[in-house]
Amino acid sequence: MSDLAIDVKGLSKRYRIGVREKYPTLREALVRAASQPLRTVQYWASAQDHEDPAALWALRDIDLEVNQGEVVGIIGRNGVGKSTLLKVLSGITEPTAGYADIYGRVGSLLEVGTGFHMELTGRENIFMNGALLGMRQREIKRKFDEIVAFAEVEKFLDTPVKRYSSGMYMRLAFAVAAYLDPEILIVDEVLAVGDASFQKKCLNKMQDVSQAGRTVLFVSHNMAAITRLCDRAILLDGGRIVQDGLAHLVVHAHLNDGLGTTAAREWLDPLNTPGEQVARLRAVRIRNMERRIADTVDIRAAIAIEVEYDIVAPNYVVAPHFLFRNQDGVCVFSTNDLDLTWRQRPRPTGRYVSTVLIPGNLLAEGMHFVSAGCSVRNPSILQFYEPDVVAFQVVDKSEGDSARGDYAGRIEGVMRPMLNWTTRFTPSAHEHDASAKPCTTPGGRG
Repeated sequence: MSDLAIDVKGLSKRYRIGVREKYPTLREALVRAASQPLRTVQYWASAQDHEDPAALWALRDIDLEVNQGEVVGIIGRNGVGKSTLLKVLSGITEPTAGYADIYGRVGSLLEVGTGFHMELTGRENIFMNGALLGMRQREIKRKFDEIVAFAEVEKFLDTPVKRYSSGMYMRLAFAVAAYLDPEILIVDEVLAVGDASFQKKCLNKMQDVSQAGRTVLFVSHNMAAITRLCDRAILLDGGRIVQDGLAHLVVHAHLNDGLGTTAAREWLDPLNTPGEQVARLRAVRIRNMERRIADTVDIRAAIAIEVEYDIVAPNYVVAPHFLFRNQDGVCVFSTNDLDLTWRQRPRPTGRYVSTVLIPGNLLAEGMHFVSAGCSVRNPSILQFYEPDVVAFQVVDKSEGDSARGDYAGRIEGVMRPMLNWTTRFTPSAHEHDASAKPCTTPGGRG
């Protein structure tokens, strides 16, 4: 039990439709923070379950254990209870039944508007949030400059935060949550606000927090961020945990939404397939060299990506294409159909399957998301485009015969080609002379 950061048993939360939820005032939050032990925060509630037609259960019978230092992603469609769970764990909302034990002080970044007092300045909010975490003033002062530098709000420190833009507010809120040394960092959809550079800063900072041995709970709709940051993920549906396991496997289940694998997506009803007047999409599949559908591939093995489509109007030049993104959301490459059989040749109506072969030892390990599209040429008119329609995981095992070699750490880069190296060696004169003479010790023994 000493390794636990969060211990949840039978947690449920019921809202009554038409009844306003009562949240603690700033005064109540300060009093509660001052009165609670630093290392343990508990929320208890009655186990009574009154069935009520006006009741909406946001959470039902959640059992969850998170160890210290774990980074856990929480995913699911809108309205399945993700934010409610984080609010309960953060102490903003009390559960209807069950309990949650929190071992350590919590830094929370939930939706914009939570955690700051709008009438206070940025400077005042930094110190107030530090006090809520149980920190002494000198501890907050030690972190103050880092918080301000990360948030990039130096000129507005003494301005009430109600006058901040949403981007300024979010940058400061994230900096406060991440830099004030919480044992547990709870973040809800931080990537939904801000530009790309801010999102990258947030992801990098969250990675730093996790590598420092702190616990992170991260809710996001960005599956690439989930697979990058989290080793473990939890999938919620209908207020319940439906899957808990390795992040890439849970992401597969979520993206597929019951279709069996993220490596294949099919449209069986020809009247409801993506497409325009010339081409209509029927399927996108990832296959290994045994022609089996594959959502996990060894980095050394080749992989085939195929798009199946109907040409419903004749005599058009058609160009299918794929775009590959990695788990950081970076475009790795795009590729167009250059098959000489059909290049610049009008196609008759019928069913087509176009396939591109991706060689082994090319893509880096991690999640890869494939977008599929098709355009007619001259003039170029897009017929269909499905972003992130399929996904697969590249696994780089430490057996020494891939581009990883004998190195076991993180390798940067969006690709990992297996390149040929050669080395020419010329011994130095010193080495040549040394090799011709016996080695002697001060004692005279060779």
